[in-house]
Amino acid sequence: MADPIRVLVTGAAGQIAYSLLYSIAKGDVFGKDQPLILLLLDITPMLPVLDGVVMELQDCALPLLREVVPTDKEEVAFKDLDAAILVGSMPRKEGMERKDLLKANVAIFKSQGAALDKYAKKTVKVLVVGNPANTNCLITAKSAPSIPKENFSCLTRLDHNRARSQVAMRCGIPADNVRNVIIWGNHSSTQYPDVHHCKVSVKGEDKPAFDVVKDDTWLKGDFISTVQQRGAAVIKARKLSSAMSAAKAICDHMRDIWTGTAEGEFVSMGVYSSGNSYGVPDDLIYSFPVTIKNKTWKIVEGLEINDFSRAKMEATAAELVEERDTAISFLAV
Repeated sequence: MADPIRVLVTGAAGQIAYSLLYSIAKGDVFGKDQPLILLLLDITPMLPVLDGVVMELQDCALPLLREVVPTDKEEVAFKDLDAAILVGSMPRKEGMERKDLLKANVAIFKSQGAALDKYAKKTVKVLVVGNPANTNCLITAKSAPSIPKENFSCLTRLDHNRARSQVAMRCGIPADNVRNVIIWGNHSSTQYPDVHHCKVSVKGEDKPAFDVVKDDTWLKGDFISTVQQRGAAVIKARKLSSAMSAAKAICDHMRDIWTGTAEGEFVSMGVYSSGNSYGVPDDLIYSFPVTIKNKTWKIVEGLEINDFSRAKMEATAAELVEERDTAISFLAV
C-alpha cells in the first residue's frame, strides 16, 4: 500500500465536515488504496465536539484511516499537508454588512495562508469552501507566496451539480446524462450558470441542452435564478445551510483534482485568473470550465460566448473585483 497522505479539514466540528469526513476516510476522494491521516482543525471552544467526531471516525473501523488528529493549533494542523479543505469561515450574522464579513474572513484566511506557507508541502492542493469562497481563496493564495497559485481553488462544484440536476430533472433523465454545464464567476447570487455548451445524452446520443429542453425562456430565466438562489432556498426550508450537497461537491472537486476529469468532460472550479481567458480580469479567483490531468487544471479555451452570456460573465467579474479590492484593503491592516 502507498504511504499515508495528510489531509486537513478546517471547521471540522461543523455540519459540512460531519457530512464530509466519512466519505474522505473511506476512500471516496483520494482512492480506495490510499491510506490517510486526517487533521481536524477547529476553534478552541469546539474541541469537545471534535472529540466526539474523532470517536465516531474511530468507531467506523475504516481500513484506510491511519490516524485522526483533532487540534486548535495551526502549526499542528498544517504540517506536511498533501491536501487542505478549508471549510471553516466566519458565517454572516444578522445585521452584518458584507464588508464586515469580508474583514472577519480576511483575518482567518490570511492566517491560514501563512500557515500553509510555513508548514505545508509546496505541492499541497488547497480547496477553499468557506464563504465568500472566491475571495477567501484569493487571500489564502496571496498569504502563501511560496505555493503556486495554481494549487488553490474554490468550490463552485455545488453550483455545477445544482445546474446539472436542474437540467436532468427538466428532461426526466439521470443527472450523469448531463455534462459540461458551466458556472462562471463568483459563488454568490451573481454567478452565471451557463448551458450553451452543455450536452444531454438521450438514448446514447449527445444533443445540445437547448435542443432537448426546448424551453429557451426557462433556460435563460428560472433555471439561472433557481441555481443562483438555491443555497438561500435550502436555508429557508431547512433552517440550516447546505451540508450534504456541499460535502458531496467537495468530494467531487477533490477527487477530480486527484484523479482527473473524464475524456470530453469539463467541470466548474474557482481558479486563478491570469487575465488571458474570456476577458476575465487577472488576479481574481473566478469560476471557469476546466479539465484536469496529472493534478493540474487547465481552463477550457475557445468556447463561443454570445452577448447574453458575456453580460452575465462581466457582472459577476465586477462583483469579484469589488470584493477583492475591499479584502486587500483589510489585508494591509
